[in-house]
Amino acid sequence: MIDSRLRILQVVAEHGTVTAAAQALNYTPSAVSYQLKQLAAEVDAKLLVPSGRGIRLTHAARVLLRHTERLQEQWERARAEVAAADTEPTGQITLCGFSTAASRLLPPAAAGLRDAYPQLTVRIIEAEPDRCFDLLLSQEADLALLVVTADSPPMTDRRFDQRPLLDDPLDLVVPQGHPLTGRRRVTLADAAAEPWIVGAPGTTYHQLVLAACMSAGFTPDIAHYADEWDTGTALVAHGFGVILVPRLARLRDDSPVARIPLHGEPAPARRIMSVTRLGAREIPTLTHAVDTITETAARLLPGP
Repeated sequence: MIDSRLRILQVVAEHGTVTAAAQALNYTPSAVSYQLKQLAAEVDAKLLVPSGRGIRLTHAARVLLRHTERLQEQWERARAEVAAADTEPTGQITLCGFSTAASRLLPPAAAGLRDAYPQLTVRIIEAEPDRCFDLLLSQEADLALLVVTADSPPMTDRRFDQRPLLDDPLDLVVPQGHPLTGRRRVTLADAAAEPWIVGAPGTTYHQLVLAACMSAGFTPDIAHYADEWDTGTALVAHGFGVILVPRLARLRDDSPVARIPLHGEPAPARRIMSVTRLGAREIPTLTHAVDTITETAARLLPGP
């Protein structure tokens, strides 16, 4: 496996400060600094220099990062080739994903892996997309399901293998008896004048709703913030506004609200990706997990 200090350098480069990198890695800042000092001494080059409140990577550090990406890919391909020859995988595999994925897509995948490979330990971590990328980089997770946001790494990022998994349509949730429930066809723009309930600023849900509304030609009038579907649905039921809910998300059956499928070109949806470290996609256990997730998604979101 590649030197863990190179992975630490990757995370520092991602976050811009030693403190933020330490938090992402569950290390202390002093431990991260010590590892990087050791790495700098070994290559006989300065890797970080102060820059304002953060740090700046030197040319030497960027050279190391470029080679780290190649080493990481080769290591993952080697692991995949070795794993393909092993009929009874052991050890641990970790799947991570945002809340809906962690509750609806990952458990069937974990159960399938447990049944197919009894000697394998399967672990699930619920995490926001940015945290999922950190978990992959630090090798604390092997497969991530996440929603694409403006903060997601580009598809050309050589650290990751990012592939579209499914588009999860967004439904409009309104109080029962709302005028929009009587229409045969509703677009997101039809709800432009409504008070909106969205996730807290900085969350994936917040970005998702704002991006969808702006694509429909309006900025939502945000009346309330709620990160949990139950909280948002309760506010809708009492007439405090409307929410967007992904089709995969479950709502309580006894809530006095109406869930309206939206039309439009394109109809609002969130893009869900499956992500591994580059080179790891062909590891048989990961292939098995992705296949099960794809089958589960097709059953939960059948085509027209």
